[in-house]
Amino acid sequence: MRKEDCFYLGKIAKKFSFKGEVLVYLDTDEPEMYEDLESVFVEVNKNLVPFFIENSNLHKADFLRVRFEDVDNEEEADAIMNCEVYLPLKMLPKLTGNKFYFHEVIGFEIEDKRVGVFGKIVSINDTTAQPLFEVLNGEVEMLIPMIDHFIVKIDRENKKVVMDLPEGLVEMYL
Repeated sequence: MRKEDCFYLGKIAKKFSFKGEVLVYLDTDEPEMYEDLESVFVEVNKNLVPFFIENSNLHKADFLRVRFEDVDNEEEADAIMNCEVYLPLKMLPKLTGNKFYFHEVIGFEIEDKRVGVFGKIVSINDTTAQPLFEVLNGEVEMLIPMIDHFIVKIDRENKKVVMDLPEGLVEMYL
């Protein structure tokens, strides 16, 4: 499995017992969706390795307590500590309307109601207080705020995000 075909679910955060159980931090708004997984991919030495789950249950709000097959003691749990956990993209529920996954709109054109199409989304910057579309227009990189009321339509069929941006925002880059 390639990392490009997966989404980040979380990270193995700490050991839970001397029998090899671990706590996986789930980076999701709906942790209960991932309580009954059969397997996950764990990134070990830059490779995604399948790990099969013997049992799991939610632990506090954001953690999944997991017992992996063939991880039977603390030393084996130490070997996967702080590793990232992934699932195949096909396991994500389909979103409709103006809801979207960040990876889904990469490569989409971006259009403003007044200016028209002004670039292509190349990345999402979610390290700031407000996530931003990183848009490329020729050689010019633009940062466009991902504010819900600016987004008019996510047109999946035509691979386009239509926005109603404040006057002058796009023009200041061009």
